[in-house]
Amino acid sequence: MTTTEQAPDTMSFTALPPRHRPRRMPAPGRPIVVDVLAALAGLGLGITIALGVSAQSLSSISTVPGAITAVGRMTGLLAGYAMLVTAALSARIGPLERAIGQDRLIRWHRTLGPWGLYLLLGHVVLITVGYAGLAQTGILAQLWQLILTYQGMLGATVATLLLFLAGITSYKRARRRFKYETWWSIHLYTYLALLFAFAHQVDNGASFAGHPLATIWWTALWLGLLAAVLYWRFTVPVIRSLRHRIRVAAVVRENDDVVSVVLEGRRLDRLPVAGGQFFQWRFLTRGAWWEAHPFSLSHVPHRDRMRITVKNLGDHSGDLAAMAIGTPVFIEGPYGRFTADAAVNPKVLLIGAGVGATPLRSILQDLDEHADVAVLLRARSREHLVLVDEIADEVERRSGRLWEALGTRDQVRITASTLRKALPDVHQRDVFICGPEAFTAAIAAECRRAGIPDARIHFESFVF
Repeated sequence: MTTTEQAPDTMSFTALPPRHRPRRMPAPGRPIVVDVLAALAGLGLGITIALGVSAQSLSSISTVPGAITAVGRMTGLLAGYAMLVTAALSARIGPLERAIGQDRLIRWHRTLGPWGLYLLLGHVVLITVGYAGLAQTGILAQLWQLILTYQGMLGATVATLLLFLAGITSYKRARRRFKYETWWSIHLYTYLALLFAFAHQVDNGASFAGHPLATIWWTALWLGLLAAVLYWRFTVPVIRSLRHRIRVAAVVRENDDVVSVVLEGRRLDRLPVAGGQFFQWRFLTRGAWWEAHPFSLSHVPHRDRMRITVKNLGDHSGDLAAMAIGTPVFIEGPYGRFTADAAVNPKVLLIGAGVGATPLRSILQDLDEHADVAVLLRARSREHLVLVDEIADEVERRSGRLWEALGTRDQVRITASTLRKALPDVHQRDVFICGPEAFTAAIAAECRRAGIPDARIHFESFVF
């Protein structure tokens, strides 16, 4: 292991004096948070449907154009509510993220997001067709008239275009053509689109015209979303970054493809972070300050230092090897449920591939001192095992077991049979898996075949 840049006494965590107080840990995930929020989301959906129904009368739906218009109004309300929930899922709300995990929230966000767009498209089509039928005019002429003459319709049109742009660029094939930063910038405009959409609904919605209580309730929902976004996405990261004043202390090359970045700051042991969690990191250099990337800690905070270990994937991660000492760092997080407290029993198996060993290194630091620890590391060769010496020392200190699976996937296969042979009690263990997405999915499947329940198989995706 060679050091590319190093400040005096910044590299050794073991040289630091022991802590005189316990490190601050994140609040535990509370399943009741999920249950309460799910119930509130269901209640909100019920109220939204009730608002749509109450805005109609028997006479208004007695004709085909009137019925089409009524359905169009309902789809508009449901589209607005779906978009509100979709935005809340990606707002990184602390208690919700800690209870569910950001990767699962993002999957839900991606699943629900298209339905909001489908409802929005249905709203546009049905309202236009219904109004054209009532006015006995052409559909395109009616659409043009709606855009030009109705209050707030220009803003609603812009909102619709922005939302569909965000949706289209989120599909895998389209997203591969964009840099992460470009895609992220496009998605920032969805907040502007949601603002326009809210104004359009309150100004033009039949459910709100002359119904002050309905308007107050709908406004409160959207203001609550705005408050959550401002607090969790902006206020908390700014406060933490200013409070802890994090800077790059050293950059260490672990091998040809992997570097560790040691970070120092003020009272980092007060950061509520657990081993296995990750931050969104912004290194405040010219041309890169606006790029945020998720990297897990490979060493939990110890007084004024912590560390990340990153593989060069050809994007921003490749620039870290040349990062200057003293570069200020802006953080968002911590995020994730891939932590030691997810284990339900004292027997654990940690399985990592390549740079996936780095969060396992920090999880090892947070496991109970009496935990029965086994670690399996996978790589092409021993030179590609990341932080293996540190992990080996920690495993030895705990009187645990460490295996190194070296070679290509065809040469060395990790199966349910090999897991049971190495660890006869594997079915009794909690398993933490970290590595490339395909590796993680394959190992999780083998763990299930080995008799390990899903509730004891822990992994987290960084593919957002």
